[in-house]
Amino acid sequence: MAFLNILRYPDPRLHKVAKPVTAFDARLEQLAADMAETMYEAPGIGLAATQVDVHERVIVIDITETKDDLTVFVNPEIVWASEEKQVYDEGCLSVPGIYDGVERPARVKVRAQDVKGQPFERECDGLLAVCIQHEMDHLMGKVFVEYLSPLKRNRIKNKLLKEERAQDKSAQRRAAGGR
Repeated sequence: MAFLNILRYPDPRLHKVAKPVTAFDARLEQLAADMAETMYEAPGIGLAATQVDVHERVIVIDITETKDDLTVFVNPEIVWASEEKQVYDEGCLSVPGIYDGVERPARVKVRAQDVKGQPFERECDGLLAVCIQHEMDHLMGKVFVEYLSPLKRNRIKNKLLKEERAQDKSAQRRAAGGR
């Protein structure tokens, strides 16, 4: 297994729309395993392939405290969403350290395939409903901060770009022998 590099907002690759998976093979199984390992190490509760610069419709989710209930959703689609909405403070591995309220349907039914291509449906509520909708947004090229006001979004973008520049300078100093 391998840890994958998680793209950080505002990387433009996060806005690519993922293509459906057509080959259910060892490569897909390895991608799902690598994504799961990356998500657990981050640590997170969900990861979309888009976030690791693979633009295919694959999501891994495990919302348990014990990290022992991994679900892989391949080609997921929401087939039903409740009219009832809920606001949940969301965070994202691609937007580290930022959390804000996003309103979404409180319950959804998702149809997907597993890594072998077998179809399944899952009814989701609470944190799982939030997580699956959040990750499916990634597959459509949307990051949760896009639900926020333009002012908040710009502040977040500027903060993350500033952090990235500081990290780059620090890495350059280390590479130059600590000068």
